Amino acid sequence: MARQPRLAVTLGDPRGIGSEIVAKMLRDGRASREATLVLVGPRGTEVDVAEAVGDWRAGDTPARAGELAGKQIERAVALVNAGDVDGIVTAPIDKAALLRGGYDFPGHTEMLASLTGSKVAMMLTSADGEKREWKMETGSGGYSPLRVVLATMHVPLRAVPGMLTGERVLEVATTTRAGLRDWFGIAEPRIALCALNPHAGDQGRFGREDDDVLAPAAREAGIAGPFAADTVFVRAMRGEFDAVIAPYHDVGMTAIKVAAFGHAVNVTLGLPFPRTSPDHGTALDIASKGVADASSMVEATLLCASIASRLALRARAATR
Repeated sequence: MARQPRLAVTLGDPRGIGSEIVAKMLRDGRASREATLVLVGPRGTEVDVAEAVGDWRAGDTPARAGELAGKQIERAVALVNAGDVDGIVTAPIDKAALLRGGYDFPGHTEMLASLTGSKVAMMLTSADGEKREWKMETGSGGYSPLRVVLATMHVPLRAVPGMLTGERVLEVATTTRAGLRDWFGIAEPRIALCALNPHAGDQGRFGREDDDVLAPAAREAGIAGPFAADTVFVRAMRGEFDAVIAPYHDVGMTAIKVAAFGHAVNVTLGLPFPRTSPDHGTALDIASKGVADASSMVEATLLCASIASRLALRARAATR
C-alpha cells in the first residue's frame, strides 16, 4: 500500500490568521485524511508545532514576525531536501514584515525560487465542480477549473512592459506546460496568453506590445493568443484552455479571485516539489477574532497532497 504523503505546513505571519486557519483545517479533518501534516512555526501560536523556529509573544514587532515567517520557509525547504516531507503548504505572510525581518523577497514565490535555484511561475487555480473536488484530468464534468499563471509577479505596473519579453513568455509557457503535464496529469496542455493592452492593442491603436512582442512569443512557445483580457478568462472557464498566462499580477489575480475567491489555491510551478498556499493574505484586521475562513487552506492542502501522490505514483512506475 502506498505511503500517505507528508506535507510541511507553515503557519505564516504569527500576527495574522495563519495559525487559526491551520487549526480549523485540522478540525475539518479532510486534509489530515489525505496527508500527514508536519506543522512548522513559532511556539506560542494557536497550534502546537512539530518544527519550532523560535518563540512568538503577543506584542512582538513586525520585524520579529517577518523573521519567524522567513525561518519557517527555510525550515520547510530543509525538510523537503532531507526527504522528511514531500511538499509544502504555506499560510500567508506579510511582505513588508518579511523584509523587516531580514528577508529581501517580494513573497513566498521568489524566496522559494532563490532557496531551490529554480525558475518558477506563480499559478492560481480553482477547483473543479460544484463540490470543489480536485479532479486532475480535463473533461471530468462541471465547469472547467480556471488556472491563471503570471508572466510577471510582484512588480510595479510601470515596470511590466519592459519585463514582458519574448524570452520571459517562453520561459513561463515552458514551466506552465511542464507543471500541467507532470503535476495535473494533462497530457497536452492548452495554454492561452492574455494580452497586455485593451482589445489586444486593436492593431496598434492602443499599443504595439501585443503585435510586436506577445504574438511572436506565443507562436514560438506554441500557445494561443494573445487574446483580450475581457474574454480569455471566460473562454478558459468554458473549457477552451487549460491555463491562461496573464501579463501582470492584477489582471490575473482579479480574474481568479472573482471566479473562485476563498476556494482557489496558489501553486508555485517549477519547484522540485509541490508548494501550495491559500488565495488570500494575512488578514491582520480579523486576526484573533475566530472568524477566518479556512476553506482555501483546506483546498491548498488537499491539492498539495494530490500532486505529491501523483508524483510518488509516477516515481514508483518509473522504477518498475
